[in-house]
Amino acid sequence: MSCPDATAEPARAASSYVVEITDDPTEFLAAAEPHLALDPVLTTVVSTVTHRAARRAAEGAVRPPHPQWWAVVRDGAGEPGDIAGVAMRTAPFAPHPLFLLPMPDDAARALARALVGRGEEVAGANGCLPATQVFADEVARLTGGEAVIWEHTRLFELGDLVEPAAVPGGLRPATTADLDLCLAWFTAFAADAAEQAGRTVEDGVGEHVTAEDVLDRIEHHRVWLWEVDGTPVHLTGANPPSFGVARVGPVYTPGEHRGRGYASAAVAAVSRLLLEGGSRVCLFTDQANPTSNKIYQALGYRAVVDMANLAIR
Repeated sequence: MSCPDATAEPARAASSYVVEITDDPTEFLAAAEPHLALDPVLTTVVSTVTHRAARRAAEGAVRPPHPQWWAVVRDGAGEPGDIAGVAMRTAPFAPHPLFLLPMPDDAARALARALVGRGEEVAGANGCLPATQVFADEVARLTGGEAVIWEHTRLFELGDLVEPAAVPGGLRPATTADLDLCLAWFTAFAADAAEQAGRTVEDGVGEHVTAEDVLDRIEHHRVWLWEVDGTPVHLTGANPPSFGVARVGPVYTPGEHRGRGYASAAVAAVSRLLLEGGSRVCLFTDQANPTSNKIYQALGYRAVVDMANLAIR
């Protein structure tokens, strides 16, 4: 299983592709929205992150200190305006890996050369295969490094929701009073997911979140807690829909509450809310975590595509 083949064309030199980079999310959307809308499940990460960045910029939010830009790779040999692929660098956590959507191999190489050519240090890349692997390999070749896969991920889309077995408690939206708990669980999610897969967050590309990001999600009603007798035992988040697709995540149950069905119940409840709001629903899993993959498939989620998270060292 891989991303849609964007390389089924005669090989061309990377120089036949034109790379355009902007730090303005609204400018990027003006250029790339038709491309992103072609497959809104596959493009969910770029779409949701960029729409959130555009909203925050319009609200007057201070520009983040980390790298934040978007790239359009145009087919110089095609019709004017043809988009071969897109990428973004918006991750707030070191080493601020890129996220790439499908593009021909030579387009991915062109992007790598453009970034190295402008002196940008690139130590990680995430996204669709084979484009992400080709991009990382080219960066490594140009800089004398090595590209290694740190994490295999899988994108699922919900078909018909299958209700799980009933469990005690119920779902409620998180509030600002829950910020400290939610931040702790967002942070623990990344560390626990890595540990369960035999990795460590310190390996260099694990996701980290900030209090500002978690607060923004809470204030926009994108975080829910499963509560039993007044005690939160589980957290499920989701992103606002972009092009009619909403993405669930993170999904976290502290160790002492695992194995009791809370994750299944909460994900089902949040998924139902999103469906009732008119959205298609998707989520990502770590391929190295068979428990989560089994849970989501039992709820009616079906695999769409495999992706990878690479470190460039």
